[in-house]
Amino acid sequence: MNAVPNTLLAAGEASEHRTLIITLFAVFVAATLVITVWAGRQTKDAADFYAGGRQFTGFQNGLAVSGDYMSAASFLGIAGAIALFGYDGFLYSIGFLVAWLVALLLVAEPLRNSGRYTMGDVLAYRMRQRPVRTAAGTSTIVVSIFYLLAQMAGAGVLVSLLLGITSDGGKIGIVALVGLLMIVYVTIGGMKGTTWVQMVKAVLLIAGAVLLTLLVLLKFDFNISELLGSAADNSGKGSAFLEPGLKYGATGTTKLDFLSLGIALVLGTAGLPHILIRFYTVPTAKAARKSVLWAIGLIGVFYLMTLALGFGAAALIKPDEIIASNKAGNTAAPLLALHLGGVDSNWGAVLLATISAVAFATILAVVAGLTLASSSSFAHDIYANVIKRGQATEQQEVRAARWATVGIGAVSIVLGALARDLNVAGLVALAFAVAASANLPTILYSLFWKRFTTAGALWSIYGGLVTAVGLVLFSPVVSGKPTSMFPGVDFHWFPLENPGLISIPVGFLLGVVGTLLSKETPDAAKYAELEVRSLTGTGAH
Repeated sequence: MNAVPNTLLAAGEASEHRTLIITLFAVFVAATLVITVWAGRQTKDAADFYAGGRQFTGFQNGLAVSGDYMSAASFLGIAGAIALFGYDGFLYSIGFLVAWLVALLLVAEPLRNSGRYTMGDVLAYRMRQRPVRTAAGTSTIVVSIFYLLAQMAGAGVLVSLLLGITSDGGKIGIVALVGLLMIVYVTIGGMKGTTWVQMVKAVLLIAGAVLLTLLVLLKFDFNISELLGSAADNSGKGSAFLEPGLKYGATGTTKLDFLSLGIALVLGTAGLPHILIRFYTVPTAKAARKSVLWAIGLIGVFYLMTLALGFGAAALIKPDEIIASNKAGNTAAPLLALHLGGVDSNWGAVLLATISAVAFATILAVVAGLTLASSSSFAHDIYANVIKRGQATEQQEVRAARWATVGIGAVSIVLGALARDLNVAGLVALAFAVAASANLPTILYSLFWKRFTTAGALWSIYGGLVTAVGLVLFSPVVSGKPTSMFPGVDFHWFPLENPGLISIPVGFLLGVVGTLLSKETPDAAKYAELEVRSLTGTGAH
């Protein structure tokens, strides 16, 4: 689903218009760097760095949240899934949109009311600070780095192929460039700079999708039935292309795989660190609610447009051509832009370059959000509250966050370079599965279960983390299939490609078991205080 392109059929076409592509990339990077430097001058204290001074409106934060959520990987991946698998591909869009209902109903408002900067704030409110913050920080960094790795590797592949770079050194150079830009965005701009970059990127991505959607509909005289009929005919699958079961109905295992992926997507969103910290950038819980409603609207419109992008690609491009470009179909959107403009025309090249530049912009924005989430968690939870035992000044915290950004950026560059030729779909699926297995149970139990204890939180976070990572390591994502990360070996024994079906219930169950087995007496007064605060906002920062 969230895979990124491995090859690009349009590389030859792109190479003829490389100056245009480089110019578009350079304009975006220059514009975002200007925004970042401007925002950096406004960043005075920890609240500015972590939460943008809590000055963003519900609409602005909703735009930024949607920018954070709609990664290039999911944009390209969903269009490709629909182009190759029709109805089954669109199920991804539905899963992503439904996920926001969980975030809105269960997490957004209580989280904004209960914490200051990170998920660890909420968990540590009525539990032992050091072990819980260490666990929360560890989980946040693991989820963020896996998500980062996929985005970094994807950026390297996308840009190197568009620019005609084939050497390993060139690809590593692109990954390093993305990593350096990410470090600059976060260290200089903090949350303010990152938020403005995400807002700009969201506008660009939605505008690009609107343009392609209108061009597709224009091609079929705005007749949806004709578009779907042409897609079914051109796919070679006939009416089965428009019915369930093409991808997830062949065997019992594939049906379970879809169920597992669906659970991870729907529940994982409410536990993704880079999404959670966005709720702290608004001044009130009401604004947090409003920002999620705006995000639902924007994301909903965008994912509806993926119908036109996916079925448009299926109708206008032969499936063999899409598969030749990328086995998973992740280049369907750029190929669609090329075909809509004309394969041998300047207009086609302009469209291809524009959509590719938007995809690159998307990767940069998502990467900056992920880095900020993990560096904030390290500085605020682990450095300030565990290592310094709450005695760190705001200046020391922000300095630690900036150094953590450099460290996490360096790790991401190295891992992204190593993973440049691997299938990165499993890494993103892992990020969602870990978030749903480790983060979400502890957040919900902390907010809504009076009996929940420190032991329960530790069992839930570490148990969910280890289970999700362990199952993915021994799944077909890593070995045993031609599309695995290591296709030449086979040590898999877990049949599903996503561990969510097992690891998410395990995370919830271990939270209960750890709590019931612990001899710790929960602080009833602290829970009552947290309950009032999470529901009303009384005493919120």
